[in-house]
Amino acid sequence: MAAEIVNPRSDSTTDQDGGAEPLDSFDPAFALHRGGKMAVQATVPVRDKDDLSLAYTPGVARVCTAIAEQPELVNDYTWKSSVVAVVTDGTAVLGLGDIGPQASLPVMEGKAILFKQFGGVDAVPIALDCTDVDDIVETVVRLAPSFGGVNLEDISAPRCFEIERRLQERLDIPVFHDDQHGTAVVTLAALRNAARLSGREIGQLRAVISGAGAAGVAIAKMLVEAGIGDVAVTDRKGVVSADRDDLTPVKRELAGFTNKAGLTGSLENALAGADVFIGVSGGTVPEEAVASMAEGAFVFAMANPNPEVHPDVAHKYAAVVATGRSDFPNQINNVLAFPGIFAGALQVRATRITEGMKIAAAEALAAVVGDDLAADYVIPSPFDERVAPAVTAAVAAAARAEGVARR
Repeated sequence: MAAEIVNPRSDSTTDQDGGAEPLDSFDPAFALHRGGKMAVQATVPVRDKDDLSLAYTPGVARVCTAIAEQPELVNDYTWKSSVVAVVTDGTAVLGLGDIGPQASLPVMEGKAILFKQFGGVDAVPIALDCTDVDDIVETVVRLAPSFGGVNLEDISAPRCFEIERRLQERLDIPVFHDDQHGTAVVTLAALRNAARLSGREIGQLRAVISGAGAAGVAIAKMLVEAGIGDVAVTDRKGVVSADRDDLTPVKRELAGFTNKAGLTGSLENALAGADVFIGVSGGTVPEEAVASMAEGAFVFAMANPNPEVHPDVAHKYAAVVATGRSDFPNQINNVLAFPGIFAGALQVRATRITEGMKIAAAEALAAVVGDDLAADYVIPSPFDERVAPAVTAAVAAAARAEGVARR
């Protein structure tokens, strides 16, 4: 038999003798995905004409009329207040890059089922066939009446920053770019516990972030908000510093509130004596650079599937090691954050998600670890049933305290 030729765009493999075999006959991932991973399910019965007359016409007309007269009733008599739009343009999907909206759908479906599984929140995948910032913003604004929140997903930087900012300005529902803020929340939670384990405060730490994209910028902002001693961010050309003349507007802003020490040069130079390494860029950090970090350092190498520093190398020099992978301890996984954050925001019908709500989420997540804190347990498992309720409650309370809750 001749060797098989696999066409990833087809639903089968074809050998040179003309035979065909479904992809899911040999790959369990395809078997799981056949037909999609989610479906719409009614929450009310339609068993007879009486049910039909209430669920649809004529009963539905009375509800429509009431909402037209009192628009806020839409939150009580439709699903709006409990459903999130998961919106992407397919330009930065996982580690696959710009693969387009249709190819992004398996990931968006996956995100939606994680919302439901871990936060009890309904979510709808929406993959947009446009990449222009104006087009995306206008499209989401027009879709917004159907949803209680918008989760932006896998949209490439730097466009993602402007898209989020403009949507936050125009909508009165939470808009949250998970690649930025979800990663930042979980990173801060893990860092708080790592610092607690070592008997230090965050204000005593100097951190270096590899990667000035969506996640790197958001992590830097959150660490500064949380009181980090100092943090420097690096991109492919080295430390993002005010003396550089090649910075984008986002990086110029970043240089304005980071790097108090005035570091310049390469990532390796910045790591010398640093207390914390946070990797959200890919690439590889030389072992000698890790060895140059301060004693008792923390290494959070989160590129997936290949961390910037392999855990075996990191453990030679670091007191706490975290990755983005599920097969090593201390996985920095966004699913620890976004379901509870949205559940809390929707519970109080928040108009937006504030920095205070995100920090509250990080503190609640860190607190779940409690007295079980250890070098290989600074962040809980995504399957810890305490996580989502703790984050939900903390976010709801913070929303009320900050005056963005409507109930």
